Amino acid sequence: MGGGKTLGKVPGKGPRWVLSYLETVDGIDPTRIGLWGSSYGGGHSLVLGATDTRVKVVVAQVPTISGYEQSLRRVSAADRPALEESFNEDDRAQLRGSAPAVQQLVSTDPSVRAAYRSPAVLNYHERFPLPAGVDPGEVVTLRSTRLAQMYEPGAWIARIGPKPLLMVVGSRDGTTPTDLALGAYERALEPKRLVIFEGDHYDTYMSQFETVSRAAEAWFIEHLRP
Repeated sequence: MGGGKTLGKVPGKGPRWVLSYLETVDGIDPTRIGLWGSSYGGGHSLVLGATDTRVKVVVAQVPTISGYEQSLRRVSAADRPALEESFNEDDRAQLRGSAPAVQQLVSTDPSVRAAYRSPAVLNYHERFPLPAGVDPGEVVTLRSTRLAQMYEPGAWIARIGPKPLLMVVGSRDGTTPTDLALGAYERALEPKRLVIFEGDHYDTYMSQFETVSRAAEAWFIEHLRP
């Protein structure tokens, strides 16, 4: 980038600060900024695309649409009361001065508290082993699960238009469910395009990577080319 500036100097204030920073970079046309996000970041792209006029084109790949609806599918009705109580107890403990409770990022062991229990998530992680010397104990806060359940980026999708929106959706996505994404796409305004690839959520990063990458690239070229 021109002017000797790097994205590493952007303060940690969220994606809007990145947009503000890009406006200052030599060689970047602030009238032609496109936004791409995948999975949870795909939800961010919907919200930011709907609420910031500096974003001109949006690509949402396998996006989170409804944290609440996703949670209903990930946690059984029988297990939900105990999960909710664990959230409340974590809040009480923090009020007493304790550090936020943590959980494993992914585990299929029912005795281990974890954010994800899907075999698909575990298989994806096992496909990409960590380098030697890196601690494999991936943990996240328990409250991150509560916050994720409160996140509803699909509620913003009708406000993106008339900005061009591309949605990339897996035909068998159980992580950000296919039916939720298709329902959100129906609520979006034109211009919009839907790309459905054969596979699940994590195929976007593996077997379908070239397909989904080319779709996003073509969308940006079509709508951002001078």
